[in-house]
Amino acid sequence: MLTSSKQPEIATALAELVLSGGPPPRDVALAGFRRQLGRIQTYVQQRFERDGLNGLTAARLHAGLMDELVNSLFAYTLAMLPLAEGDRLAMAATGGYGRATLAPFSDIDLLFLTGGKASDKMDRAVEFILYFLWDLGLKVGHATRSISDCLEEARKDVTIRTSLLDARCLTGDRALFVDFQKAFRADCAADGPGSYIIAKQAERAARHRRFGETPFMVEPNVKEGKGGLRDLQTLYWLARYVFNTFAMTELVGKDAPGGGILTATEARSCKRAWEYLWSVRFHLHYVAGRAEERLTFDFQPVVGARMGYTRHGRQDGVERFMRHYFLMVREVARVTGVLEPALVRAALGPPAIAAETDAALVEAGFVLAGGKILFAPGHDPETDPASIFRILLCARDRGLELHPLALRTLIRSAPLGAELRGDKKAAALFMNLLCGQEEGDGDERTCDSARWLGLLNDTGVLGRYLPDWRRIVGQMQFDTYHVYTVDVHTVHAIKVLNTIEAGELKEIAPVATDLIDQVQSRRALYVALMLHDIAKGRGGDHSVLGAEIALYVGPALGLSAEETEMVSWLVLHHLMLTQTAFSRDIDDPKTILDLADTIQSPERLRLLLVLTVSDMRAVSPKVWNGWKATLLRELYARVAEVLEGGLSTTERDARIGRVKEVVASLLGDWPESVREEFLSLGYPSYWLGFDPESIERHARMIRDAKQRNAPLTVHAEPLPARAVTEVVVYTADHAGLFSRIAGALAIAGASIVDARIHTLTDGMALDTFWIQDANGGPYDAPHRLARLSSLIEQALSGRLRLDSEIRKATRSLIPARMRAIHVPPRVVVDNRASNRHTVVEVNGRDRPGLLHDVTSAISAQGLQIASAHVTTYGVRAVDVFYVKDVFGMKVENERKLNQLRNALLKALRPGVDDPEAKQPVQRGAVA
Repeated sequence: MLTSSKQPEIATALAELVLSGGPPPRDVALAGFRRQLGRIQTYVQQRFERDGLNGLTAARLHAGLMDELVNSLFAYTLAMLPLAEGDRLAMAATGGYGRATLAPFSDIDLLFLTGGKASDKMDRAVEFILYFLWDLGLKVGHATRSISDCLEEARKDVTIRTSLLDARCLTGDRALFVDFQKAFRADCAADGPGSYIIAKQAERAARHRRFGETPFMVEPNVKEGKGGLRDLQTLYWLARYVFNTFAMTELVGKDAPGGGILTATEARSCKRAWEYLWSVRFHLHYVAGRAEERLTFDFQPVVGARMGYTRHGRQDGVERFMRHYFLMVREVARVTGVLEPALVRAALGPPAIAAETDAALVEAGFVLAGGKILFAPGHDPETDPASIFRILLCARDRGLELHPLALRTLIRSAPLGAELRGDKKAAALFMNLLCGQEEGDGDERTCDSARWLGLLNDTGVLGRYLPDWRRIVGQMQFDTYHVYTVDVHTVHAIKVLNTIEAGELKEIAPVATDLIDQVQSRRALYVALMLHDIAKGRGGDHSVLGAEIALYVGPALGLSAEETEMVSWLVLHHLMLTQTAFSRDIDDPKTILDLADTIQSPERLRLLLVLTVSDMRAVSPKVWNGWKATLLRELYARVAEVLEGGLSTTERDARIGRVKEVVASLLGDWPESVREEFLSLGYPSYWLGFDPESIERHARMIRDAKQRNAPLTVHAEPLPARAVTEVVVYTADHAGLFSRIAGALAIAGASIVDARIHTLTDGMALDTFWIQDANGGPYDAPHRLARLSSLIEQALSGRLRLDSEIRKATRSLIPARMRAIHVPPRVVVDNRASNRHTVVEVNGRDRPGLLHDVTSAISAQGLQIASAHVTTYGVRAVDVFYVKDVFGMKVENERKLNQLRNALLKALRPGVDDPEAKQPVQRGAVA
């Protein structure tokens, strides 16, 4: 390790090695070069980490020192293998190295430029250099070409053309390289910039499709993602190709190429983003120890800490770091929107205004060019800020695309959004964009408001118009559940609502699709969805804070007092249905009655259901599945029934009677005495917890087990419509039964999503589990179902060592990047949520066998589990159990409750001797 910040003199040291007294043998030279390479790498890292160089300066320092090493190698090679007389050879850097920037573990791209066809001696010299660099452990990209070869390849491949655009002569025949540059520039000029611009735009679009269409991916690619370094480089290449400039600052001012297409502020934004992203990339390389470009969850806290981000208030350092990162890449996307249209205009000329632009459009201040709408000369937001909204409405109503120059104007006019606050006409225009045309304005509503809301967000207008929105732009949550930042998630939620209204989700979300046409408070629904996460990142309950924000945002947008109250209520309760459906026993009448008491009206229930579906489907593609849809559908039906006057005690008894009548008819082939015996087995909760067809399956399974005197019966029934497989276990009830079955399912690789535990009047247990495979589909492969039954039998007979088998079956299932997500264990006990049971909610890091460990702890406390409801949010597990003591009563003794809490907290923490304790793994088998 170097102890001084003095820059190593690489060229001098290597000159002494390779030139004094004649060139040394290759192995001696290799050892000397390796020492100098180590000095370079240590010095650059030390200057970056200890002395505070920014990433861009460090990249240039690294490239400069590497120049010295590579040039010395070239000199050593020619001393060892002299070229033939008349041979002309130049060595140039290309790609990122050609731009004189080099990340710690990046490739070195070299072009060996020859004066004609390479001679054998030149080939041997080039080969010597390449093998030497490879032996040093460097990754090298290379090509050996003549000038004519370069021009020919550049015409065929835009990537090669771009690489040559960055070419920088390192050493050798510099006159030859000058000849190449002249020929290359002349060839580019003759071809014109049009085809190059189109090719680079297509290349970027393909890259964005691969790495993410939004800059706000929670695990972004610093180099290739939208708004990343590659996007900045694309701007540089386009400007270089069109104007032959080398820095964005050269495009500022009236005398600059293009007449000053960038402002000084925009040029500074480019420079700031360039330096920031290079710093992130350097830290990422050093933390990973390799050329890692993806900022994954495990690297984010480390890189953020190295860059000085610490906890402020309730916001973690990693969240502050990622928000700053997202704001920076958003700025790159905006500068792209400003600069690129200007480059195209400078290269290809101003757009041709369509002669057929109609009078109404011209009167509104807009024109058409190439079939796309833009601001007419002399009509722009500077003179009429509301035209920001009006041009979008015109584009929407006429089915037009925005011209890139119009987008450029919107980006530059974003600060004017603040001037529209309090303007009633502007508020009406915005609500038209958000909600589409009101009934009476046309035969059909427009259902593409997410497109316009996203555009207002991307240009920065929305954050200026709604200051509270600005606070969620780039706001991330450090977990694996949410795929997008809060603002992008909200725009996605609006898009889901658009698709529900358009009838495109009828098969996936039939209830929401049917209800949307019955909704009376449509404007309130759209505004509530826009504001449902508006208070995230502020600390406290974002639902409560968001409801308060809605009380003043609603009137500002022109909502009536009634609409504003509805928006505030929806924001306050927007998580109610999901929390109840996935974490409470919806067969418990009190659960439904409490929910109905809060909701109070069918309209609120309709709005809440549609909002919930829109919110859930926008979180990530993996969150919504058939099972969750089924739970929400059943919950909606039961609450709707109560709001219509059902679920009284008398009504409940009548429902049980109707279920028994249907079951009796389904068992019509049984003797009456056998049928009546079965109908006497279940308690009320059983008859209300299953549909008649399921109960019929149970009945036939129980009768068959009794006829065979079978001590254990396991029946698995795939239910594709619900995306689950139902597993029913019938055996003698005993303590720990649920836990052992859960352990067996974990070993089988099944994911439990719900469970019902019923003890029949004859003392037998009828436990039902709904399981999925690792992909969220039914666990239905015949060989897997057979193994599952066998494992349950082994677990209940004691022949299976559950603890060791769970670890063995699920070792290393989760990527290391998930280890950085911290989930504090939490146990909440609620004796008010149910009239008959104590409700225990357990929160902790998801891992294989978690449900087995938790239910074992509950059983060890002498408690009986009536039902379990299992939900996973990324790597966070939320499991809820309805329990009672051995006398069938609630657990209300405080000492007993404290013992239960402590036992569960211990179960949530893997033991220190457990090899899996430090290896978080995928939920896989436990829900």
